[in-house]
Amino acid sequence: MPILPPTIKNVIAFLAGAATVFGFAPFDLYPLTILGPAVLMLLWLGSDTRGAFQQGWAFGLGMFGIGVFWMHISIDQFGNVGLYLAISITLAFITFMALYYGLVGWLGKCLVGSASNAMQLVTFVLLWALVEWLRGWVLTGFPWLVLGYAHTGTMLQGYAPLFGVYGVGLLVLVSAAFLAATIASRFKMVVPTLLVLAMVWGGGWLLNQKQWTTPSGDALKVSMIQANVKQSLKWQPDTRQPTIDIYLHLTRQEFGSDLVIWPETALPTFYHELEQEFFPPLEHELKQNQSDLLFGIPVRERSGSRYFNAMVTLGSVRNSYHKRHLVPFGEFMPMRMLLQPLIRFLEIPMSNFASGEAERPLLRVAGHQAGISICYEDAFGEEIIQAMPDAAFLVNASNDAWFGDSLALPQHLQIARMRSLETGRYQLRATNTGISAFIGPKGELISSSPIFKQYVLRGEILPMSGMTPYARMGNWGVVLLLLLSMGVVILLRPARVDTF
Repeated sequence: MPILPPTIKNVIAFLAGAATVFGFAPFDLYPLTILGPAVLMLLWLGSDTRGAFQQGWAFGLGMFGIGVFWMHISIDQFGNVGLYLAISITLAFITFMALYYGLVGWLGKCLVGSASNAMQLVTFVLLWALVEWLRGWVLTGFPWLVLGYAHTGTMLQGYAPLFGVYGVGLLVLVSAAFLAATIASRFKMVVPTLLVLAMVWGGGWLLNQKQWTTPSGDALKVSMIQANVKQSLKWQPDTRQPTIDIYLHLTRQEFGSDLVIWPETALPTFYHELEQEFFPPLEHELKQNQSDLLFGIPVRERSGSRYFNAMVTLGSVRNSYHKRHLVPFGEFMPMRMLLQPLIRFLEIPMSNFASGEAERPLLRVAGHQAGISICYEDAFGEEIIQAMPDAAFLVNASNDAWFGDSLALPQHLQIARMRSLETGRYQLRATNTGISAFIGPKGELISSSPIFKQYVLRGEILPMSGMTPYARMGNWGVVLLLLLSMGVVILLRPARVDTF
């Protein structure tokens, strides 16, 4: 690669990161998730540790700057801080998240900066894959824009039931590294690269033909209610009864469905406030029509001040699941005593939820055990598989109205599709304002709702049984492979390495 000034390299890295976003939904130009990282790896090959850190950071700024800038919408509109401060907070978050990619470049050059291009590329791939996994749990985790998600629907999705999203992402990085190696060698490696890519991608296609799970019962008829209640009005007292009336009216038209689902916090009030007068007659109607209802509502502890973001069943059985993986600053405040002034300033409604304590995310509905996740929880595959093998299908209840008409909506749907791939289960995704969806066991989008429209999404799913390899071992298979491979790299690395 020609020698370029550091500023030009950083600009190229930024543009490569920005372009990578267009590999994800809704654009789905998935080759860009290979090309973008390949460009960054080429820049790293010709840089020292300082330059590699800067380029990695610039790449992250481009990727997160374009890919998650939508975060400012919820901070501005529902955090009551104003547009400029909301943008500042979002940019600070983006700047922090971008450091992960600076870390990959810097550490890679520190470890093998004087090694061959091949060893450097191997190191970059391993570190990048490890960092994607790390950012999925450090500080409660932010696994958004993990490369593997962009390949829901490509040949590489065949690896998801074996290795999960991080395994798919690893193969994306392997593809990028071979592309970078081919360019760095002035195309002397075209043939080996084509052979490797044919094996990797062809293997994914073959694996996608395998059925890891099988139907285990009759089809279930399901109706999902998308009430389209504006987030700005949701928690206002005079909106409560009209909201309840909307759900009741739409639900009564769906009696006869085996299962009716309302989204996350569909009812803008506490469970106990409706327990005596509202739920018993509704429960009676459901039993008469042989329908079950699964709905979102905050639940306050009977003794104590804690309250939970919950999904509750009504009909054949009454039970609840309390959300376990909460969103920091949105559903709970970390270091609450220290940040009390910030909490009073933001005034975010219902932002002090307690975390649920269930060992497994399961609820019995329509005669089957269902794996339950609430909104952001479906971004964590290792938590979803805790419902296996008992869960016959998955349910994700969300409220993406926080993020307006932004990239967050299709990105979140793409994440949900990966969870079905990893578990081999149908998934029912019920949302307040969209995108609600029926998802098949191979991650296929069967049907979906329009956004910001009152809508009832109807369809049928099959209960499934069986376990995918990923559901058995989670992320640890890929993580151990990466750690062992990094150990080999460290043993084989040259004695002399660069320093910062």
